[in-house]
Amino acid sequence: MKHFLTLLLFLTAAHAKVVEYDLEVAEQSWSPGDGVKSVRALTLNGGIPGPTLRFREGDTARIRVHNRLKGEETSIHWHGLLLPNAQDGVPHVTTPPIQPGTTHTFEFPLRHSGTYWYHSHTGLQEQRGVYGSIVIEPKGGEPVKAARDHVVVLSDWTVENPNEVMRTLMRGSEWYALRKNSMQSLTGAIKARALKDFWERERTRMPAMDISDVAYDAFLANGRRSIQLPGKPGERVRLRFINAAASTYFYLESATGPMTIVAADGPAVRPLPIKRLLVGMAETYDVIVTVPPSGQWEVRATAQDGSGHASVLLGSGDLHPAPEIPRPDLYRMDYMMAGMNEMEEGMEMPGMDHSAMSLRGSGHGAMKHGSAAVENPRPLPPYSKLRAPESTAFAASLPRRTIPLRLTGDMERYAWSFNGKTMAEDAVIKIKRGEVLRLEMVNDTMMHHPIHLHGHFFRVLEGQGKDAPLKHTIDVPPMGRRTIEFEADESGDWLFHCHLLYHMHAGMARVFSYEEQGPDHHPHLGEHAHDPLYIMLDGSLQSHLSEGMLTLMNSRNDYFAMWDVGYGDVDETEYEIDLGWKRYFNPNFSTVLGWRFTNMEDEEDRAFAGIQYRLPYLVWSSAQVDSEGELRLGLAKALQITDRFGVFAGVQYDTGSEWEWSLGADYILNKQFSLITQYHSEYGLGGGFSFRF
Repeated sequence: MKHFLTLLLFLTAAHAKVVEYDLEVAEQSWSPGDGVKSVRALTLNGGIPGPTLRFREGDTARIRVHNRLKGEETSIHWHGLLLPNAQDGVPHVTTPPIQPGTTHTFEFPLRHSGTYWYHSHTGLQEQRGVYGSIVIEPKGGEPVKAARDHVVVLSDWTVENPNEVMRTLMRGSEWYALRKNSMQSLTGAIKARALKDFWERERTRMPAMDISDVAYDAFLANGRRSIQLPGKPGERVRLRFINAAASTYFYLESATGPMTIVAADGPAVRPLPIKRLLVGMAETYDVIVTVPPSGQWEVRATAQDGSGHASVLLGSGDLHPAPEIPRPDLYRMDYMMAGMNEMEEGMEMPGMDHSAMSLRGSGHGAMKHGSAAVENPRPLPPYSKLRAPESTAFAASLPRRTIPLRLTGDMERYAWSFNGKTMAEDAVIKIKRGEVLRLEMVNDTMMHHPIHLHGHFFRVLEGQGKDAPLKHTIDVPPMGRRTIEFEADESGDWLFHCHLLYHMHAGMARVFSYEEQGPDHHPHLGEHAHDPLYIMLDGSLQSHLSEGMLTLMNSRNDYFAMWDVGYGDVDETEYEIDLGWKRYFNPNFSTVLGWRFTNMEDEEDRAFAGIQYRLPYLVWSSAQVDSEGELRLGLAKALQITDRFGVFAGVQYDTGSEWEWSLGADYILNKQFSLITQYHSEYGLGGGFSFRF
């Protein structure tokens, strides 16, 4: 029997059609057009996105990836495909990185059909343009027929270098919120009639909320803001949507009326009509639309934060635009926490008091106001309504194990993790071949997280029973929960991570490692377990004083040089310069250790140690003790009055120098500079500019 199976596999492989492609990764100047300036981008075969790779189920793919970059590695991951571990394309974890000037040949059988995609897993190259689409036709043809079949690759585009984007996020800058017109302020809360919500958020120590992290210059469909696709009146058109964005969820809605979902993440699902569809990063959906009798009809992909959209146009004639999607209400916490009702009773977000929150958002697309239910204009994904065409249940005889995972992070510091630990701190989850792993994911953050598992499909458990759909990526909403399960039927090491590119880069990842590789096996994690250092410079130069900090930081540590120099209303310039190390534990607590140089009267250089703790209403408190036995206590608070204008205050008591306080205001000019004025109890009133580099 064994020899017969071997012969059968050999004959099947011998008769499989080998479909070959060549992909060239190169750097060149590129723009999506429509006035967006050209920047140095990474292209595939000269374009963004890369070409669509088309196959038929049962084919063998042979793809040669040529790295034409100068001095830069690259990689290609075949997102959603079930393939041999060594072909998965994650540098170091499964596949060697592709060195500059070299070619790597991938070859693997295509075991299943559907819509998938490919992208770089090296650094932030995905944001720079290294992504493209894959279509695998079923052996027997598509179960739901359509007259036309189009691939639509959605993405987000920034003219800023992605490494600078990451550094901006790490420093907690509000610049992107300002650019997107989503900066929260006191006057904004008043205009939105949400002043109570504003102060409640501050009381619960929550920073200002936002839907997405980055301000983008364009949102693209197949590399353009707007594309025209063939479609005649009365035709059924299959649109294969792929969200290849680095950090943008999209709402899909068609002017033609409800779309019909026929596939999700590749596998077919029972046809599901839907008016508005939220698509997370790395998810794919096949939808069917019917072109109406006359006119040009828009299918719109709107960024979840409301900052822009991409358009797909079908037909010709007068334009029929898709409906506008309301921008998010960032001031009302119940609006933001639509997924909270899906959490188990008693599961709380650390540091939050939910007693005053009335949660009216539903994870299944409805809002309740009193006894009436109305449609939610900003629904979550329709996972509970998706049904597989046939049973996906695993054999009852398989052993089962539950793994709880909390999605954790800090938007201000941009530290993202599972169970409070980054990839660099805790990288591996050991699994046994033949067991069924149930992952219970609870999102302790106010961000959506699209979680992706390499090399396996998982069942989405939303009450569908044996008909649970198969997916490879799932959205876990703010303060919400999701449960998935998969059979450990592969071998080797497989990456599991948040597909928001910058979250993964900050550490929100793990490796599922099969135990059969032996007790001494340790996955080669490469760059995915790095904890890179970023340098920041923040300060002010005013007519009466200068203060600021130079920081070298990673996810948990700040190595800093801080200065405080006063030259107004004093006979001689006074200074304090602190060299130290701050250790971050959570969004509300850090410790500090350092050495202080000073020329203050009756003071001398000394060592110090202390803590920083965030109080309700986002008031920062600090306490330090130094080697001379002196104690220093402080309080500080900043408040945004308008989008660009803010005020700040601080008070400090030192048992040596006693009381010191200041009060000031600043006005944001651009990403690097603000105007500032400040009154200081020792140095008087002055003004100048503050800077951020």
